[in-house]
Amino acid sequence: MLGDYRITGRRATEIAAEVERAVGEGGLKPGQSLPPLRELAAGLGVNPNTVAAAYRLLRDRGVIETAGRRGSWVRARPASTPREQIRVDAPGARDLAGGNPDVALLPRLGEALAAAAADHERQPMLYGMPGIDAELAELARAAFDDDGVPDGPIAVTSGSCDAIERVLTVHLRPGDAVAVEDPGWGSVLDLIPALGLRAVPVGVDDEGPLAEDAERALRGGARALVVTDRAQNPTGAAITAPRARALRAVLAAHPETVVIDDDHGHGIVDVPLHPLAAATRHWALVRSAAKAYGPDLRLAALTGDAVTVDRVNGRFRLGAGWVSHLLQRTVVHLWRTGAVDPARVAASYRQRRDALIAALRERGLEGRGRSGMNVWVPVPDETGAVTRLLQSGWAVAPGARFRLASGPGVRITVSPLGAGDIVPLADAVAAAVHPGGAGRYG
Repeated sequence: MLGDYRITGRRATEIAAEVERAVGEGGLKPGQSLPPLRELAAGLGVNPNTVAAAYRLLRDRGVIETAGRRGSWVRARPASTPREQIRVDAPGARDLAGGNPDVALLPRLGEALAAAAADHERQPMLYGMPGIDAELAELARAAFDDDGVPDGPIAVTSGSCDAIERVLTVHLRPGDAVAVEDPGWGSVLDLIPALGLRAVPVGVDDEGPLAEDAERALRGGARALVVTDRAQNPTGAAITAPRARALRAVLAAHPETVVIDDDHGHGIVDVPLHPLAAATRHWALVRSAAKAYGPDLRLAALTGDAVTVDRVNGRFRLGAGWVSHLLQRTVVHLWRTGAVDPARVAASYRQRRDALIAALRERGLEGRGRSGMNVWVPVPDETGAVTRLLQSGWAVAPGARFRLASGPGVRITVSPLGAGDIVPLADAVAAAVHPGGAGRYG
């Protein structure tokens, strides 16, 4: 079962630490089975309850999975192995794998940073002062109001993933299940097991998460649902009004579900927002500055029910304390001066997405990308497609970074593409999916 490797330790913490170290160093491989409780306990000369406690620690840390009599095994992707490692090194190739925005569409930050520094000189942020800039909270709340987001207090976090982690942490306990989009954002798919939670896949089409899959997940015990409202990564899905109604109908039967709306696409999309906010007792909606203003602006505005936001703010004060007011004032200046024209940015990404999807369709391939900066292409052989595209000079993201149970595919970020790139790229994708030119996919 373990080959030449031997687990050691007398206490639960020692056994767990030994297994975690072995996984990190490669002595225990992903998917490898661990000994049954009683067998390992007998080998170590300890009580079976000690081994059971060690396995619980490992499960809660996202290192192993357990399934009762079916045994325990090392996770296919232990929490210490982020999905970003599932990538293609592409020296000399065009990088369409990174998921980054087009830098030409990002605002210059010099003026905003200078304004924030001047604000700091007039009124420096000191211990004991409010953690949230009053003007940022006011502007964020006004923007939420404009999009029909239900009323709620404001929190500021270090990006979308930070907000999602904090909301899950203040409501859930290790072992709880979370319903997530599949395919979906790799960072969230990594975060959930790292928190000791279990991810339950919910299928996605162009209109967002499938209501029947969400219902199945919640009936199966999922205590939270994480959805992307627009510019879903990797598929570009955007929740429509009919889909939002269907999902709200599902949630009405599960009012204790924690619902998290990720609207990271705010500022780069031209489709309306149809959130699930306030569909249940505890909810949160988060907007990051990363896609519209730059990934290094580690700031997101969060609203939600009073209990959720109060818990997030309280835990933040005990840990990080606050998000830098220099960053907060920088974002305030960007918002106040209209540094980004969302319509122009959305149109730029839409033109590139639509052109690529149309070119793929002409070649018999399905491409998905209703909003945002990515196009998702289902493929029969993910590894082969990625490899052949790399040989043609194009680096795309392997779908394995974004999948739990859904079918294979590749993600193409359109941000670096110019008009002259569309036809050569579509030709390369078609050749990679159908080497030799035989057949049609889809």
